Amino acid sequence: MQRTTAQPMEPRPSSEHQPVNDIDVPFVVSFTHRLRHTLDVAGNDFDVLIDLLTGDAEQPAKVQFWVDSNLHDATAEHLDLASRLGERLASTDRVNLVGQTHTIIGGEQCKNSAEVLQQLLGLINDHDMDRRSYIIVAGGGAVLDVAGYAAAIAHRGIRLIRLPSTTLAQSDSGIGVKNAVNQFGKKNWIGTFAVPWAVINDAAILQSLPDRDFHSGLTEAIKVALLKDASFFQWIESHAAEIQQRDPAVSSEVIARSCRLHLDHITLGGDPFEALEARPLDFGHWSAHRLEPMTDYELRHGEAVGIGVALDTLYSARVLGLEHEKAMRVCQAIAAIGSPLWCDALDDSDAVLCGLEEFRQHLGGRLTVTMLRDIGESVNVHEINPGVMSECIEELRQIARGSK
Repeated sequence: MQRTTAQPMEPRPSSEHQPVNDIDVPFVVSFTHRLRHTLDVAGNDFDVLIDLLTGDAEQPAKVQFWVDSNLHDATAEHLDLASRLGERLASTDRVNLVGQTHTIIGGEQCKNSAEVLQQLLGLINDHDMDRRSYIIVAGGGAVLDVAGYAAAIAHRGIRLIRLPSTTLAQSDSGIGVKNAVNQFGKKNWIGTFAVPWAVINDAAILQSLPDRDFHSGLTEAIKVALLKDASFFQWIESHAAEIQQRDPAVSSEVIARSCRLHLDHITLGGDPFEALEARPLDFGHWSAHRLEPMTDYELRHGEAVGIGVALDTLYSARVLGLEHEKAMRVCQAIAAIGSPLWCDALDDSDAVLCGLEEFRQHLGGRLTVTMLRDIGESVNVHEINPGVMSECIEELRQIARGSK
């Protein structure tokens, strides 16, 4: 056999002669956003939920069920939707329901507590949930936020099915792709973007919602109508009394139309994970996010958004050419559906205006705030005149007094 001698490797050319190959490879990740509307998901529409799961009788889907404490408390006098749904999940052979129904403390408190997040992560670990398991969570926006964050970071993502239990969550945040908890006294400072496996907007789950939450949650519908659909805003104006009275048909319509506008923006707007500097769906939110911690979260998010939308609409009228009469219509519509136009935290206008810098940090880069040139026509601005905004706060005080 002829023996060969290994040849020494030639030295690699230096970087002076061989440039490093830098490569930029753009790629697209495919997502599916599943949205369902039901009348009673714990009753006749239970199959809508089951059909979203990949399990069958031979290999049932592994599921945990988490519930907002406010959903239990609000319906304690009879078998509530969460209890009925838990029983249905436990009784079907297509679901392997692991553990007891876990209750998450409702409201913003759950997002301010590191303990709540750790409990949820512990439940996922204790029951060996994996990336093909499902977490079904029923609750308001805050509970959906913390549950969604836990699901998103465990194993880099567990399938999450949301059952929003408030008008605000059904018309806006429940169908979004953002999950977060609060930190450093700031809203949503820790969080992630994650597309839910599915969202079910159920009519029955709203029946026990207190009037305060029912009304204020629909300020997000006014917000998105002002941004994207002038005819929808006019429809809300003309049906404000029915919304305030919780007319089922009208309420379902306003939620469905708001939900679709939000969903279209997320899926078709070209920036679902908010990588760009503009975030139109945060119209009115720079002050809303500031007012909530200033009131120790006594102010509901929907109430804060209504105030923030009114404030930015008045500013748009003073600076950007929006007709003042239209700004007044916006304020009147917010009041007419039953949401407040004022909270006493606005008395400290300097503290409120600090929200602009917090908002800039949250966005990243330069300040970008969405305002209105007209109803249905938005514009992004990069500077806010603090003196003019303070004048708008004072004007809003007078409007609020007149609306009572």
